[in-house]
Amino acid sequence: MHVLVSERDKSADSPDVRAVRLAADQNDVLSARQLGACGLGGNAIAVRVRRGQLHRKYQGVYAVGTGVLSTRGLLTAAAMACGDAAILGHFAGAAWHELLPWEDRAVDVIVTRGGGGRTRRGIRLHFNRVDARDVWRREGVRVTTPARTVLDLATALEPWALRRMVRQALGDRRLSLCQLAAVVDRAPRHLGAPAVRALIADGFVATRSDLEDRGHDAVRAWKLPAPEVNPRLVLDGRPVEPDLLWRDAGLVVELDSRTWHDDPLARQDDADRQALLEAHGYRVLRITHHQLAADGARSRARVVSALGLEP
Repeated sequence: MHVLVSERDKSADSPDVRAVRLAADQNDVLSARQLGACGLGGNAIAVRVRRGQLHRKYQGVYAVGTGVLSTRGLLTAAAMACGDAAILGHFAGAAWHELLPWEDRAVDVIVTRGGGGRTRRGIRLHFNRVDARDVWRREGVRVTTPARTVLDLATALEPWALRRMVRQALGDRRLSLCQLAAVVDRAPRHLGAPAVRALIADGFVATRSDLEDRGHDAVRAWKLPAPEVNPRLVLDGRPVEPDLLWRDAGLVVELDSRTWHDDPLARQDDADRQALLEAHGYRVLRITHHQLAADGARSRARVVSALGLEP
């Protein structure tokens, strides 16, 4: 961040220094009211805008320094533009909590009707009630908790995408099933509640990728015994985490992505891991993304045969 402080005014108690310190805790974004509290009135703000030290993002909201903001800075600016009671949520909340990558979309901000929120370019307003227990204050703005964010996105995402997001969040410990259950209890009539209840009933599966998700879901659809997903094995002192493991049958299924064939290092690492597993008595089947998607029946038959089950 380029500093707001000029060479002539570097005293520790100057308005510019106070503003820079506050902005550092708020993703380089300050409101006009906050700048005023630091000692910078309207004329002083206008001078710094002309100098390129402040950059107007919305009416009454400024970026400090270069004007180039991080994703969180962009979200912070949008929330500030909608007033102190505004709450980041939906896709903006998911980006804040790193549940989903940020895309070039309007920033979702939740406001109460009559609460001062008004339409602004690049901001999508939602007029919802949110329980105070489902709102966190972070870095100068209010944002829905991960659990509430999931609830609000439950009707906006495809079922597989929602499941992937939740499983990843559970695996990263950004979220728990107890938190999901609690948020649904607080908003039982929410349109997303049925989908979240279904996720809770599905249980916790710590998959690490969309392909692992699809592989695990395929096994369930095939009505096969449930495998362990990414279990940690230590073989000859080396940690190994196979994608799917049927321990009693000594069977490992490894799922290969679309890009696997184009990555010689990944292929070599997988070959070394497969050799290690086989040296310890495991049978290893490899199923590619294409095989899983285009010929699920044959993939099922391979797994069934390897498990010694009736076709």
